[in-house]
Amino acid sequence: MRKIILSILLLLTSAVAVRGQYNIDRMIRVGQNALYYEDYVLAIQYFSRVITAKPYLYEPWFGRGEAKFRLDDYVGAEADCSEAIKLNPYIPVLFELRGLCRIKQNDFKGAIADYDKTIEYEPDNKSLWYNRVLCRIEDKDYVEASADLDRMMKRWSTYSQAYALKAQLCLQQKDTVEGEKYIDKTLELNPYDGDAWAVRSMISLSHSKWRDADQQLSKAIHFKPTNANYYVNRALARYNINNLRGALADYDKAIELEPNNFLAHYNRGQLRVQVGDDNRAVEDFNFVIRLEPGNVMAIYNRALLLERIGNLHGAISDYSNLIRQFPNFWIGLSNRARCYRRLGMTAKAANDEFRIMKAQIDKSNGYQPRWNKKKVRSVRKRSEINFDKYDQLAVDDNQNVGIEYENAYRGRVQNRKVDVELMPMYQLSYVAYDNGVKSYVASNDRVDRFNEDAAKVGARPGTSVRHTPIPLQIACNQKTLGEKESKKYFDMTDSLSRMIDRSSDLRRDKAILLQRAVAYSVLQNYYDAENDLSAYIQTDSTSSLAYWQRAVCQQMMESMDKSQGKSVQFKSLRVIGDLDKAIAFDAANAYLYYNRGNVYALQKDYARAIADYTRAISLDPKLAEAYYNRGLAYVYSKQTDPGIKDLSRAGELGLVDAYSAIKKYRAKGDKGRVDK
Repeated sequence: MRKIILSILLLLTSAVAVRGQYNIDRMIRVGQNALYYEDYVLAIQYFSRVITAKPYLYEPWFGRGEAKFRLDDYVGAEADCSEAIKLNPYIPVLFELRGLCRIKQNDFKGAIADYDKTIEYEPDNKSLWYNRVLCRIEDKDYVEASADLDRMMKRWSTYSQAYALKAQLCLQQKDTVEGEKYIDKTLELNPYDGDAWAVRSMISLSHSKWRDADQQLSKAIHFKPTNANYYVNRALARYNINNLRGALADYDKAIELEPNNFLAHYNRGQLRVQVGDDNRAVEDFNFVIRLEPGNVMAIYNRALLLERIGNLHGAISDYSNLIRQFPNFWIGLSNRARCYRRLGMTAKAANDEFRIMKAQIDKSNGYQPRWNKKKVRSVRKRSEINFDKYDQLAVDDNQNVGIEYENAYRGRVQNRKVDVELMPMYQLSYVAYDNGVKSYVASNDRVDRFNEDAAKVGARPGTSVRHTPIPLQIACNQKTLGEKESKKYFDMTDSLSRMIDRSSDLRRDKAILLQRAVAYSVLQNYYDAENDLSAYIQTDSTSSLAYWQRAVCQQMMESMDKSQGKSVQFKSLRVIGDLDKAIAFDAANAYLYYNRGNVYALQKDYARAIADYTRAISLDPKLAEAYYNRGLAYVYSKQTDPGIKDLSRAGELGLVDAYSAIKKYRAKGDKGRVDK
């Protein structure tokens, strides 16, 4: 009998194990389906569940890494790929994806190492060779790049992309003769390659073969009509063959495709000057200067235009800007003096004229100013700017025309236009928190205990106030109420107010005060909410919930006062004071540390904010909002690398806005990156 029972148990255990494996396989399959249908956020959720259950499987790490990559979370994607490689270092696609992640982070040496490994497994995959060459070029290893391309052209003699890349490599090294040879070979193999025609046009432009460049760029545009830079360069060619109407049309089209294309605006401004459209030319230079405040040529052109149309004060301002940067900018001094005289400001005009005369006398006498080495270097660098070329059009000489690394990965949610700002405070509410993605339920034992006690009091026989209270919830998003919902909560406050009026013992029925305070908060009536909470605290000075909610109300009122220009320093201290008290009574509440971190972050005290967010995460490792806000605090304090990592974790936990933040700050962080 014992043997039979044991056999049954073994069978049951095996069945459970098989079922568990089946569920894991199914979740992996569902995650892969989500990837296929470009639902990357959902894919991350499924793969994360599998990783939690079975962290030793490489597939979910790879799947989650792929989803993160498509969301532009390259840091998180690289980390997941590295983990997958540790678990199974014999899968070439793992190295390939990690290589792409490293490319996106400008770690070209790391990417080359990954492509070396991938090519070792798949030596016949020419796309891998192609990407490695691109990495070598970015790493300025032209010798190895050229050698790889020679191998590729020998091995795949009809692979036009290899010849095109060889041409670009030659052009980067100023070898236009060889570059022309290879790009012509590219077009021979593939005459429908728009990028190749664009590269060919660059050679023609460099040799002032304007008509050839016009024809070549027209072909490039035919095959790739949405590339703004092609129109910019064709406009230059058309300008030089005196097709001004065509050039203006090309600049208009470039700006239509890429509104922030400063070259198109700059050149269109130059062209408008030449056709006498001064006012619209000023508009173009204004735009350029907004994009590049240090663009001295644009400033100089605008100064000349403003002087010409009679805006002498504006012209003087621009000339003065240039003179501050270039003290020996004599033509600028002369022009400013002329503007001063036209305004009747003869003393200032005379001063500029005297500076010019003195400089001429000093030069004739052989006098040179004594500068330190730093000043000399600065002056030399600035002297490279030739103001005589102020009226010349600029060319987009980027040789990497339209080149992209060959991959099938694309993202979506990160491209949404969202305001990147701190996630709001957690507060007591009547609506369960749901960000639409993650399966996270905000909870706290003090809240649960309050709901239980309130239900008991409301049902107690003989009580003066009998009701069935709506349980309190914990929320992070204060939703905008519709008309129906607003009426619901107004009715609730009226009902609770009547109960308070009928109460014979408010100390005993104090729960109603907290309930009404929360209802007021939902209605954004923070003033009455604060009054109820203060009254509640008078009856129970140890209530962490009351201090918690009052701090939220005070912070909301502070934000409104700040927007109106009122002083909020004292109120901030009150918010911190209430949160300190709440923490003293409920030290294991992650939401309280998170909220206090928010207050510090708004005060730009990022060190304290990070410390509180870190404490919140230690208490609740799944608190995505804490990772998100800590990530922003790191970024705001110029610590981009840990910031991006935290944002990646927030996205992993379901906060979709994290990917927009990663995309925004990843590029900015490249300049102010903190060493790892």
